[in-house]
Amino acid sequence: QVQLVESGGGLVQPGGSLRLSCEASGSTRSISAMGWYRQAPGKQREYVATITSGGNTNFADSVKGRFTISRNNDKNTVYLQMNSLKPEDTAVYYCYARNWGHNYWGQGTQVTVSS
Repeated sequence: QVQLVESGGGLVQPGGSLRLSCEASGSTRSISAMGWYRQAPGKQREYVATITSGGNTNFADSVKGRFTISRNNDKNTVYLQMNSLKPEDTAVYYCYARNWGHNYWGQGTQVTVSS
């Protein structure tokens, strides 16, 4: 079992930045990848970014060049740095962790981009 707690969401103006954090606890030694999805009102959950235990990263085309993902293995924490935010980035952001082929999810954190 893996438990995930996200933080760092909030309200930001277009063009601004936010950093989301996700701390994992429980069976963290067997986590192979962590990352983020998001879900906007009335839309399906969509992929945002992943970082593997080896440090490889992948991003959705919609966030490439604006978002970066990193992890602190000592703290079992993954970070999503979001720059040049747009109103269409508004969504609930969910952290996930992949452990033995099973995805665990956090409770989500709201990001609102608005002037």
